[in-house]
This record gives sequence, C-alpha cells and structure tokens, in this order.
Amino acid sequence: MSSSSSQPVSPLRARITKASYPIVARLHGMPKLTLPGITLVLALIGVFAPVAVGIPALLVLAVLLCWLGFLSWPVVTTGQRAIRVFSVLVIVLFAVKRLADG
Repeated sequence: MSSSSSQPVSPLRARITKASYPIVARLHGMPKLTLPGITLVLALIGVFAPVAVGIPALLVLAVLLCWLGFLSWPVVTTGQRAIRVFSVLVIVLFAVKRLADG
C-alpha cells in the first residue's frame, strides 16, 4: 500500500482534475470573493425565489459544491470532508422539501 502522500490517482480523478483545471484557474484569477458570492447568490435564489427557479439554483449549488469537494477531497481532513458532505446533503434536502411543499 502506498503512503498517504503518494496515493495513486484514479483515471476518473485524473480526467476530472484535468478538465477542471481551466475553470479553476479562471476562478483563481478572479477577485477573492467571486466564488463565495456565487455560492451566496445561488443559495439566496434557492431559498427566496419561486420553486421553478429556486430548485434549479439549489441543484446547481449542490453540483458546484460536489465538484469543489471532489477536487479537494485528497488534501482535506476527515472533518472537512464531513462538512462538505453535510453541506451538500442539507442543500439537496432543502431542495426536496421546497419541491414537496410546492
């Protein structure tokens, strides 16, 4: 078994990381509050907009957080991983609740 600092990278992770690089590089070049701003706007739309707009906003937010979580997974601690998974679950559950409430 390899050490934690040199774990093998799966082909899927390598492809997603490579495909994500231009987007991550572009985000990195933007003002520091761009990504938190996008997250906040999507969350506010998801909570306060009508269901037809709010649910897609929440799902986009969940996908964004899943993508960022996937990219950072190898370098974060177990506690940070748990927070990432919990955050996505809360967003998805809130979207389901909004959908059920109509």
